[in-house]
Amino acid sequence: MMFAKVPAYYKALIFKNGRFIKMIDEGTYWFLPADEVVLYDMSKPFVAIDSLNVLLADEALAEALYIADIKTNELGFLYENGLFKQVLQPGRYAWWKGVLNYNVVTTSTLNFEIGEDIDRSLVARLELTGYVRYYAVESYEKGLLYVDGVYNKELPSGIYYFWKNAAVLTVYKVDTRQQQVEMSGQEILTKDKANIRINFAFQYVVNDIFAAAKSKEYEKQLYMLMQLALRSNTAIYTLDELLDKKESISAVVMETVAANALQLGVTVNGCGIRDIILPGDVKDIMNQVLIAEKKAQANVIMRREETSSTRSLLNTAKLMEENEMLYKLKEMEYVEKIADKISNISVSGSGDIVGQLKQIFIPAKNK
Repeated sequence: MMFAKVPAYYKALIFKNGRFIKMIDEGTYWFLPADEVVLYDMSKPFVAIDSLNVLLADEALAEALYIADIKTNELGFLYENGLFKQVLQPGRYAWWKGVLNYNVVTTSTLNFEIGEDIDRSLVARLELTGYVRYYAVESYEKGLLYVDGVYNKELPSGIYYFWKNAAVLTVYKVDTRQQQVEMSGQEILTKDKANIRINFAFQYVVNDIFAAAKSKEYEKQLYMLMQLALRSNTAIYTLDELLDKKESISAVVMETVAANALQLGVTVNGCGIRDIILPGDVKDIMNQVLIAEKKAQANVIMRREETSSTRSLLNTAKLMEENEMLYKLKEMEYVEKIADKISNISVSGSGDIVGQLKQIFIPAKNK
């Protein structure tokens, strides 16, 4: 005989010649030498040394175990005393009852959508990385979900979790903020054969995500539309006309592109010519023309001022000729100006001093 003791919170399985005989609870037992006793800690998962299905044929053992069957295309979530413990793949699992409270929640992964019975905080855990795929749609984005190449639904801003299964998921996202595109160094030949370069910019926003999704690389297509519209609406002007109509050309370019842009799902909000870059020789000629024009304007202004000054002197002279008192006041004004520049004046003889000063500074008036 062989003596064996089963401690508290333990169970034991008795095998004879590899065949399961029965389960025993805690206590002290005598066994035959051919009997094999296997102890199990009830606080740990049950690991069968034989087929679990064979062992569960024993009603006492089946009653002592909590059994969870995870089917194909299912996942199980094991909770131990209400706390998430681990993810269970398809299979049969067993735990001892009595010490810990076990609960297994199963969910199907045939559908890529994660059911409402699964806590969203759970699917974000590291343990589920191999079972879950997620997509983030930022606050300034909109998304479209395609399943196996077929449109499924629109995704507003947020984070989305889906099961990893045979379904092929594609999320198409579009930035809904206003975008600006720079078109630098666009070489254009004007009507008068001047080879110039234009820096152009435009702003757009995606207003129809479905149309944008149907258009392959809508950004490049929009760029090409703007480029062609700019060339066609500038090459019809001479260089001088182009410089004069720079602002109005931008409005024509936007109007030309607007209809085609809507087919791409975008709205052009504005555009404009930033710079017109002239070749070096043309720039020198333009500078010379500008200098000549400014000089001519300056000459015209000088001649106008000289004419005005002469006319003013003539009017003054006429008034002085007709008014003796005005003539004398003007004489005294000139005497005052001259006296300001003289430090000493010597007067000899007798007579009217003012009259003598007048004879010094002012020539005699012709009679």
